[in-house]
Amino acid sequence: MHSLRPITNRLARLVGGGRKEFLDTAVERWEISPAEKVEIIPGIWLPDQIEHVAQTEFGALSDIVACMLGDPQEPIAATMAYRLRDVDYIDGALYARGAEMHLRDGRHEGRRLSYPRPERSISGAIYESWIGNRWFGNWLLNDCMTYRLAETAGHPVTTAPLRGGHIARYEEVLGMTPERIGDVHFDELVLFDDLHNNASRQARASENRARLLAGRVCKPLPGVFIFRGTSGATRILENEAEIAERLEVEYGFRTLYIDRHSVDEIALAVGGTDLVVGVEGSQLAHGVIAMRAGGALLTIQPPDRVTSALKLLTDCWRQHFAMVVGHGTIGGFRLEWDDLRRTLDLIAARNPQNPS
Repeated sequence: MHSLRPITNRLARLVGGGRKEFLDTAVERWEISPAEKVEIIPGIWLPDQIEHVAQTEFGALSDIVACMLGDPQEPIAATMAYRLRDVDYIDGALYARGAEMHLRDGRHEGRRLSYPRPERSISGAIYESWIGNRWFGNWLLNDCMTYRLAETAGHPVTTAPLRGGHIARYEEVLGMTPERIGDVHFDELVLFDDLHNNASRQARASENRARLLAGRVCKPLPGVFIFRGTSGATRILENEAEIAERLEVEYGFRTLYIDRHSVDEIALAVGGTDLVVGVEGSQLAHGVIAMRAGGALLTIQPPDRVTSALKLLTDCWRQHFAMVVGHGTIGGFRLEWDDLRRTLDLIAARNPQNPS
């Protein structure tokens, strides 16, 4: 048998029904952590950095400036859970009554009119997100925290296949043992609204850091530089190797390479420092999860792709966020050493345990 949910959802929108929010189909909802006001730590950057910005990502320049200003009493929404019934997961999307939610890019996204009904039925709690399936950093720092909710709410499930490398090892050390599913029908499904940096998220961030560092003796380091190179989406810092070397020689940093170092090696190094530096990108999530609260993450950014997205994550992990903007484009940009040095001085002034 086939389900016509995709076409009926589309027809409802065409006749003026609008797009129904997926979580509105829930039969039950409950509050995990209440709304509250939280201190948001101001970001750290040189006074002239705004003049270097040519183009922003994930928000306008005014949004980035507001994010960097911080807020001593920012209203933070509650963490919520939702129970839904009679939900199909097909080819990267969840389908319920009159609504759909995509967890990953599917082959038929936006074009499907119907689908064969899944033969298998289960109940479970999904902790993953579209953004986490797209970017490793969001998986590690967002979805892996929501897993802690899924394991208490019931049976954690994920649409992600078995993977090797860093992901497999993180799942192991964080105690994540989800059931991996393909196309399936959910008799009952629990989902979460868990993107708000309230006390619950901050506590789960601390728990995941503790799990990662448990049993490790981390020797103190002045700083760690996480080398990006050509990994991930294009952001080529042409003098990255030179900067890494100068940080090693002049500040005593250790350089880590994500294609050479394991999760355990990275955690052992980052767990002993209060300063992580690197080109803005998901590889810096290795630094955020292992670095102590109160440390600082310094992101090096091309002027045509400036973002404060990682600050939303360091805010949760109670770390300082800093940025310095180079010259050029994502296809090839350079950072002046003096700009980096002066930014390190600002971080040291804010956080005296860091190098000056």
